[in-house]
Amino acid sequence: MIFGTRAVMEAIRAGREIEKIFIQSGLNNDLIKELIQTAKSQGVPFTFVPQQKLNRLSTKNHQGVICVLASFTYANLEGIIDQAYQQGREPFLLIVDRVTDVRNFGALARTAECAGLDAIIMGDSGNAPLTGDAMKTSAGALSHLPVCRVKDLKQTIRFLKDNGIQIVACTEKAEQLLYKVDLNVPLALVVGSEEDGISPQLLKAADVLAKIPMTGKISSLNVSVAAGISIYEAVRQKTYR
Repeated sequence: MIFGTRAVMEAIRAGREIEKIFIQSGLNNDLIKELIQTAKSQGVPFTFVPQQKLNRLSTKNHQGVICVLASFTYANLEGIIDQAYQQGREPFLLIVDRVTDVRNFGALARTAECAGLDAIIMGDSGNAPLTGDAMKTSAGALSHLPVCRVKDLKQTIRFLKDNGIQIVACTEKAEQLLYKVDLNVPLALVVGSEEDGISPQLLKAADVLAKIPMTGKISSLNVSVAAGISIYEAVRQKTYR
């Protein structure tokens, strides 16, 4: 972590890979305004939090600003797609919408890496921070699997469609069963928040909505479990169909 407004601004300008900046709510001086403008110009995510949260993050003199550095470097999505097509492969991606539990994200990454996905795509806000805990939970998968952080998931979905990639949203709100969907294509699977699933705008943007059959009394699966089932149905179709 980096503490203090000027130190954080210098980290941004130096091109350090930043997970998120936490700014104390209510601060509105010229230096804070400059920090916010600098973060916006470089696409660095930031959020306003109570002073108590900053104090929990660190007992040092943070001056109302704490910057959490990323544990690794994010990948370029366009490059990932271009590389797959150049190698004669169909891109296979996982889009993660607002998964906030670091253990769930680590489990998602572990499954995705084992299944041979090209990358995970996540928004720049609303997701679990990719800290050392995420790395540990992924059993090291995040050392091998590219993660692409994007500003707008809906816009990214349009970009993927323009590159011939089918978007399949895995949701209990679907009518069609996952096993009836053709997944043997350039593919991006979408999974959503532990609280309310995939956001409505991403559901609307998807090409196909697909559900896992449920016969028990509980209506939904843990997101990492649902993702694992969906990913390996795609692997089955791609490998054995």
